[in-house]
Amino acid sequence: MTGGADVTSPALTAAESRWLSSRRSRQETFTDLYCFAHAGGSAGEFMRWSDGLPGVKLWAVRMPGRAPRESEPPYTRMTELVADLVEQIDFSRRDFAFFGHSLGGLVAFEVTRALRKAGRKLPSRLLISSMQPPPITTTKGASRLSSEGLLAEIEGRWGALPQEIHDDPELKEIVLGYLRSDAEIADTYEYVAEEPLPVPITAFVGSEENRAQLDWQTHTTAGLDAHVLKGGHFYFRDGEQQRELIRLIGRATSADA
Repeated sequence: MTGGADVTSPALTAAESRWLSSRRSRQETFTDLYCFAHAGGSAGEFMRWSDGLPGVKLWAVRMPGRAPRESEPPYTRMTELVADLVEQIDFSRRDFAFFGHSLGGLVAFEVTRALRKAGRKLPSRLLISSMQPPPITTTKGASRLSSEGLLAEIEGRWGALPQEIHDDPELKEIVLGYLRSDAEIADTYEYVAEEPLPVPITAFVGSEENRAQLDWQTHTTAGLDAHVLKGGHFYFRDGEQQRELIRLIGRATSADA
C-alpha cells in the first residue's frame, strides 16, 4: 500500500501488498473498488481517481512484469492470472466492486466468475469499459507479430502511444514487452459459457468506438446500465470525460453500498 496505513480498511497480507496499490484515504470509506488496467497499462492510471470517489477505497491491481514488479515474469494466460488473483487476494473484507478497462474488463469478468465457482463473495457491481463481451470475435494473433507489427496493430486499434515511447528505444522495448504478454493473454483466451452472473453490470464505451462493447446483458441477471462518453478508446484521459466517468462510478458504487 502506498501513502501509509489506512484506518478505514483492513491491512493487506504480504501477498496482497504485491498485487494492490492505494492512497491513504482522507475520510472514512465504506466500499472497495478494485481496478484492472488495459493491455500494457499500469496501476498508476487509476490512482488519481481516488479523491473523486468519496466513501470508496480504490485499489489498483499491479501486474507482474511491470513497475514495481518488473523482476517478475508476466502472465500470458488468463486462467493462470485469474487463479492467482482469486487465491492471493481476499476481495471480500467488505462490500466491493470491480472496474476494468479493455483487457482489464475481461479480467474483472473472469475473476468474478472464478469467485462464484469458489463459493466466495461476489462484487456488488461489475464496471466494464471498452471491452467486447465474450465470446470474443475480434482477430487474434497480435502477440506473434514483430515489434513494429505489434506497435502498428496496437496504435491502429486504440490510438498512438505517447511520443516519448517512440523516441526512447529502451522504453519502447519495455512497453512492447508489456503489450506482447497482455496480447498473448487475449490471443489464448477461451471463453467457456456459464450461467449469467447475479451481479449488475455497468458498461462504458467511447463515442468513437463500437457500441457493441456495451452489449453485456447476456452475462447478467441483475441488470445492465450503459454509458457512452465522448472520445476514443482512452476517452477517460480527457479531463472532462474522466470527471464524468468518476461521477458515474461513484453513483454506481454508492447505490450498491
